[in-house]
Amino acid sequence: MAIVLPESMNIRLAKSKETELTPQEIVQELDKYIIGQNAAKKAVAIALRNRYRRRKLPPELADEIAPKNILMIGPTGVGKTEISRRLAKLTSSPFLKIEASKFTEVGYVGRDVESMIRDLVRMSVDMVKSEKIEEVREKAQRNMEERILDMLLPPLRRKVEPPDPDEQARFQETREKLRKQLREGVLDDRVIEIDVKEKMASPLEIFSNSGMEEIGIHIQEIIPGLMGGKAKKRKVKLNEAREYLLDDEQQRLIDMDQVSRLAVERVEHSGIIFLDEVDKIAGREVGRGPEVSREGVQRDLLPIIEGTTVNTRYGLVKTDHILFIGAGAFHVAKPADLIPELQGRFPIRVELTSLDKADFIKILTEPENALLKQYRALLETEGIQVEYTEDAVDEIAEIAEKVNEDAENIGARRLHTVMEKVMEEISFKAPNIKKKKIPIDRKYVHKQLEEILEDEDLSRFIL
Repeated sequence: MAIVLPESMNIRLAKSKETELTPQEIVQELDKYIIGQNAAKKAVAIALRNRYRRRKLPPELADEIAPKNILMIGPTGVGKTEISRRLAKLTSSPFLKIEASKFTEVGYVGRDVESMIRDLVRMSVDMVKSEKIEEVREKAQRNMEERILDMLLPPLRRKVEPPDPDEQARFQETREKLRKQLREGVLDDRVIEIDVKEKMASPLEIFSNSGMEEIGIHIQEIIPGLMGGKAKKRKVKLNEAREYLLDDEQQRLIDMDQVSRLAVERVEHSGIIFLDEVDKIAGREVGRGPEVSREGVQRDLLPIIEGTTVNTRYGLVKTDHILFIGAGAFHVAKPADLIPELQGRFPIRVELTSLDKADFIKILTEPENALLKQYRALLETEGIQVEYTEDAVDEIAEIAEKVNEDAENIGARRLHTVMEKVMEEISFKAPNIKKKKIPIDRKYVHKQLEEILEDEDLSRFIL
């Protein structure tokens, strides 16, 4: 049966960022943060663009086109998660990263596979709510200002009709003076009394196949005030009162039914789930042991990835067009060890390559969030300017590559370990350092790491 999207929804989707980016532009954006892995970038860019293409088709045909889920194969620290996260950020799509191994018997702890859809919907609700808050922020600020002025200067009580024009004019003049002082911050220390709603997090959680997850929230909906939400009067400074009142006005102006509806639509048509450690659930051996649990998890995941309907607090959610990106190192298990049905649900497979010294040099210097830029910015807050020479960058990359070869290969994450050790002394003494310009060269890097590198056992332990 074909699903006909409401016209308003088509308009909203047409305005999404997915329509603005071509596959080449998506790859260019990803290149700003991720070094190499062009095959994986190309695959996710095509998958994203195909969503836009599907929505331009007639409804009866669009409903038949399933998303081309992707299986990323490669060691840890090569960019699998980062590619997916950046992709979701580019398109303002609801994004959830979850480890498949959480659903095995050992780590199950009552969670079922449908919980990831509920988590994704909650994230989508928060995302849409934030967007709506931005839309009403200006109006909410005006309302908040009027409420504060009403507290500072209560409106005139009309005892006679019509009101005295002179009195009304004086009142308005005084109110405008107060408004000016309020905006200039002159009244920030004045104490006023406001109603504050207590907010209490739910201490209880239960999980079941019916989707009844957060029992505290459900009780709160049935019996308002039992678990927070009860208003009480508090005397606070005006500056603090602004935050309470602004939040209250924003909540008043937002239609949560509309937010829930939009959030569910966004999950169904733009949601991305990054399923990590898929190789940990690969295995079809028959008999006792963890393998049985692994195959059970695969069979539980299958209907979610194939397309089913999940019951959530915000309504029924169809998973037919959610994009699933699986990932795993597959050192021991192979993709062929997954059950055939699940293999068929990840038709696009890309292999991510291990990183070498040249890649590490690029990671340190080229991306917009490059590690060297991060350390420079952190130390600039202490008034210290750090400059890295080319030979220092070369040495850091070389050491990271060597440690990855000698110990466990953790990819680019090794750079964080090495950099932290290199910068440890400067970071510790930064507030008291009088020399504000500090050059870091190969000699300095070697000095900081010399003791660790010479002791092989220590090197394995520290780096």
